[in-house]
Amino acid sequence: MARRTAQGVPVAVFQRGPGVPPVAVSHLPDEPLTAEVLPGRQTHTHDFLVLYYAQRATGTFLIDDRSWSVTDGDLFVIAPGQVLSFPAGPGNVVEDGWVVFFPADVLRTGAYASWRTHPLLFPFARGADRAQRLRIPPAARAAWVARLVEFDAELRARRDGYREAALAHLTLLLVAVARMSTDVAGELRSADEPLLAAVFDVIEQRFSEPISLADVAGALALTPGHLTTVVRRKTGRTVQQWLSERRMQEARRLLTETDLTVAAVGRRVGYPDASYFIRRFRADHEATPAQWRQAAD
Repeated sequence: MARRTAQGVPVAVFQRGPGVPPVAVSHLPDEPLTAEVLPGRQTHTHDFLVLYYAQRATGTFLIDDRSWSVTDGDLFVIAPGQVLSFPAGPGNVVEDGWVVFFPADVLRTGAYASWRTHPLLFPFARGADRAQRLRIPPAARAAWVARLVEFDAELRARRDGYREAALAHLTLLLVAVARMSTDVAGELRSADEPLLAAVFDVIEQRFSEPISLADVAGALALTPGHLTTVVRRKTGRTVQQWLSERRMQEARRLLTETDLTVAAVGRRVGYPDASYFIRRFRADHEATPAQWRQAAD
């Protein structure tokens, strides 16, 4: 019997196979989303992560009962458990597009015990009540299609080492998605989330200082407990995690683009104690700042 949620919604399950890379790519409309993916229904949810790219499209579909228009260059980032509905049928939305499927644990390694905390998967962890859509600029769309065609070809050819190559393709694709998602405050404003936008504004303005959760909450005239609840509920992450992520993003940039000492980099990103900065960096990256810099050379 097919899996269903407590509300009776069919659940698509990622089909794994021995020795097969845990990722799948489909080109629309050449490979329509069949019953294996949509369990024979236009309304469904799934236990895997999805990238849904529309090269050419016109139409609408629903994510958790919210209607989304689909136009050329739209990239939808869809998390496990979100309910998708295609009132006119999935084949009537995207004229030419791509879907990439992969289970949530595909990149779960080391310090990242949950996919929701992995830096390459954070676009999927932002909460179901906010924008799931990114826009690929017209000038970049040919390159996106070429990347997906090459990814698909690697999976089909099954040459020696194709499992490792497929995961490398997936990683590069997720890096590109994560880079498009860096303007968190701007996206939150466009999604009518002024409180969260204000949180990220404070983080952006003051991440180089040794600030705490209490400092961020104080800047917004909120209690730390209330702020923690709101941010975690809407993004799946805490204020401290977002602050740490922004600091580490800047630390990686400084380590690869400047000759600043490790201690100076730590001070620039809000960690005046060099030893503590090194410990935090190693916990997040499984490498010291010096090792990260050396590997980047």
